[in-house]
Amino acid sequence: MLDLNDHHYFVQAVDHGGFAAAGRALDIPKSTLSRRVINLEARLGVRLIERTSRSFVLTDVGRDFYRHARAMLIEAEAAEDTVTRRLAEPSGTIRITCSFGMARFLSDLLSRFLTEHPRVNLIQHTTNRNVDLIEEGFDIGVRGHSQPLPDSELVQRRLTDTPWHAFAAPAYLEQSASLSHPHELAEHSTIALGSRAEQLSWTLRRDSGADVVVQLAPKLQSDDMDTLKAAAIAGLGIVSLPEYIAREQVASGALCRVLPEWTTQQAQITLLTPSRRGQLPAVRALIGFLAAQFPEIVTGQKNHG
Repeated sequence: MLDLNDHHYFVQAVDHGGFAAAGRALDIPKSTLSRRVINLEARLGVRLIERTSRSFVLTDVGRDFYRHARAMLIEAEAAEDTVTRRLAEPSGTIRITCSFGMARFLSDLLSRFLTEHPRVNLIQHTTNRNVDLIEEGFDIGVRGHSQPLPDSELVQRRLTDTPWHAFAAPAYLEQSASLSHPHELAEHSTIALGSRAEQLSWTLRRDSGADVVVQLAPKLQSDDMDTLKAAAIAGLGIVSLPEYIAREQVASGALCRVLPEWTTQQAQITLLTPSRRGQLPAVRALIGFLAAQFPEIVTGQKNHG
């Protein structure tokens, strides 16, 4: 079996001109060093060094072996240096997966991160299906969810809470029935997240009092939040969205929050990684960056965790 340590000891003995000097440099007994070289010669079936009490001379095959062994050790050191440099400075390629809605939210953040870390490359995979990070080789997954994620081998890091609220266009509210309690939603047109033909509902809650579950018959269902928001702006009904998704439109007056004391859903954004062990600095740097930025952008509060 190949033992690169024996190659290393042999090269050191040659470089130092003998076992005694090499033993002192390596801080190992001369006898140990000599025995390792003898074992190497026995395994190779050739004499590499002609040695007497006064001389230490390479054989012809020993000189050839030394040249290759030394080159191999130089390459091994270069390989380790490559890893060390990558561990010292974020570099390399990160593969991240997220939903279409999250991708639009991440776009500015990822651009800022790449600007700050020019040696990092990023591959973003966008899909609304549930991706298997380990099986498909992703470093990071970012998911928004209202129910706890299933237990798995993945490491979960909660980035922030994301409360959902009800919104509608001012024009819709002006021409529709009054709305002061969730039960009155039955008299209104609604726009809901989802793409399957199933019974949909919102569970509205406030700080005090019991939850109110409202069954929906949506005028529009979609798993694309931009489509839902556009429909609400067009006056097609009341939509439930994360607060940060509708923030700009509320500020401009295109949408108004309705039932302001109630939330329509409590959700979270969670970052998933296959493991903390062996993560490249680039992956750790992106995790730290997203953990710092998400709470500030989504809720306006800095994350000190």
